[in-house]
Amino acid sequence: MGERATIDVSEIIERQKLTGFLIGLAVISWIITFFDGLDSNLISFASPYFASEFHLNKVQTGNIFSMGLLGTLIGGFILGYVGDRIGRRPTMILATAGFGVLTLGFYLANSYGSLWALRLANGIPLGGMLPLAWALNIEYAPKRYRATIVTVIMMGYSLGTAVGGPVAIWLIPMFGWRAVFVFGGIAAIASAMVLFVLLPESIRFLASKGQQPERIAAVIQRIEENRVVPAGAEFVVGDEAGHAKNFKPSLLFLGELRWITPLIWVAYIFSSMAVFFIVNWTPLVFEALKFTRTEAAAAASMNSAMGALGGLLLMRFTDKRGAIAITAMPVITGGLLLFAGFVTIGHDAFLVLSALIGGFLIGGHFGLHSICGIFYPSAYRGNGAGWATSVAKIGSVAGPYLGGMILSTSLPVRHIYAVLAVCPAVFALCIFVVGRKHSRILGREALAAEAAGIAPAAQRVG
Repeated sequence: MGERATIDVSEIIERQKLTGFLIGLAVISWIITFFDGLDSNLISFASPYFASEFHLNKVQTGNIFSMGLLGTLIGGFILGYVGDRIGRRPTMILATAGFGVLTLGFYLANSYGSLWALRLANGIPLGGMLPLAWALNIEYAPKRYRATIVTVIMMGYSLGTAVGGPVAIWLIPMFGWRAVFVFGGIAAIASAMVLFVLLPESIRFLASKGQQPERIAAVIQRIEENRVVPAGAEFVVGDEAGHAKNFKPSLLFLGELRWITPLIWVAYIFSSMAVFFIVNWTPLVFEALKFTRTEAAAAASMNSAMGALGGLLLMRFTDKRGAIAITAMPVITGGLLLFAGFVTIGHDAFLVLSALIGGFLIGGHFGLHSICGIFYPSAYRGNGAGWATSVAKIGSVAGPYLGGMILSTSLPVRHIYAVLAVCPAVFALCIFVVGRKHSRILGREALAAEAAGIAPAAQRVG
């Protein structure tokens, strides 16, 4: 009886070029992150209207924003765990259908309490889906394309948040603020159906768990059309040999991860604090600065669109130079926030400045998304990315809440931009240290690859 053939799925993935399979996966992921972003941010554009209807003050409105972000914190932990247990594909489908149904639920909201509860519940699937989308794409992308692909799919999220403004401007005057949630919910449910038909499971995940060899073989033949996979072949993840298959939190701090993981978490907290203040409060801050509601919605959408552009400009530098390339974004953001807080400029110039802040601030945040999962092996990458994004929600929750508290004081509204400059300063320091460590890791991999005469292995430590 002959020996079973052994196939290393990591080698197949690393040999890939930009095939139709890889592009198709990125497109599917882009679509779903688009609707995740849309449904996440509809609350910001609807807030001036339901705040008036239910007579909410700024602190109550900030509480509603923060409850959604608290939900995403919970969702990152729970769905990261579920995704590492049952797979990326079923968890992503369930999460997408879940946030679609709960977004539709806002149609029935009739009080501060119901808005608060719906936003908390809706945040759970919204927050859990994104880390799994990153994990799935990281597990299919060759190392040289990983940051690029994750950034491209996150552009879907950013553009989804940007489209919320035009959708609100279009629907709310005709049908009221609840109409935007009906639109977003139906679109997300339709997306879940698309995922059910088209989304593949990660073959790195399946091989690391020793599951469904027939499905792995089918995907390999989609990636390499001329390859014949022998019956009964054994599939392994060669560049993750020796890593534990069952997750426990201590795995996130093994080896060099004892520095990288907490530094990424702190960077994420402070980046999220600034980003989610800007994303949630821009419509109301701009109204306080005497812009019209239409201008305020347009400014919020422009921030998100410029963030996508900033991430797009950054991604190839990150693929080539590693995490150190991200550092420039928060440094520039800090300078722009100080300028916005203390320098008096005209109406139109402030709109341009706001767009630039959005570009560098959100673009740098996308840079974090692109690297937060690459340091962990497939067996618990969902947990690694999920824990990072969930811990980040400390900042996401605090940003809108503190924003509401500060806006309720006598502090001049524009000075809040200067206060926010603290956030990118901390982000820059943390990501610079992570970047230096990542550069050393890449250097070691390059030397090892040169000595072995092969391409470098995946960007993981531990």
